[in-house]
Amino acid sequence: MNTKKMIAQRLGDILSPLCSSTVDKLASILMCTVLKKNDIFLKEKNVSDQICYVESGLIRQFYSTDDRDVTEHFACENDFIFCIENFLHQKPEYLAIEALEPTVLYGIPYEPLMELIEECPDAGVMYQKLLERILYNLQSKINSFRFETTHERYRNLLNERPEIIKRVPLVHIASFLLMSPETLSRVRSRLLTKW
Repeated sequence: MNTKKMIAQRLGDILSPLCSSTVDKLASILMCTVLKKNDIFLKEKNVSDQICYVESGLIRQFYSTDDRDVTEHFACENDFIFCIENFLHQKPEYLAIEALEPTVLYGIPYEPLMELIEECPDAGVMYQKLLERILYNLQSKINSFRFETTHERYRNLLNERPEIIKRVPLVHIASFLLMSPETLSRVRSRLLTKW
């Protein structure tokens, strides 16, 4: 089995089962991108027509404001990343995507995906499951900022995504949690003294 076919099968395993012919068709539209650490996959105000699956590595989605970057999302192995407005409406967004480690992405381009969905109902179910997953994660993040303290946000990230804590520079973790690096340092030290 070739790599793209293995990735297509894995997407079905993660999201929703695909029949073998859909796996073959999905494999045929996948686009592989290899990134080095610090490579920018998507620049701000550019358009990307891909939903990306992270086969290996770690990337972040961010935007710049005034004199700092604000991290919106991290994605590592077996995770997905895409800019919603960018993908669905082909409009530039202020979001950018950067590799924090050497990374291999498999992109699913918009037009071929829509054609595949028309042709193969199981691809439509897979796409629906992906959108549900992304919406759930987005709502969870919004609720976290509405209702949780800085300590709770950090503790939840530590419990739910420990790989992020181990692999991402603290400055990006702080911006993801919407706190300054100094606040994150205090939160971490207070948590350590409780243990």
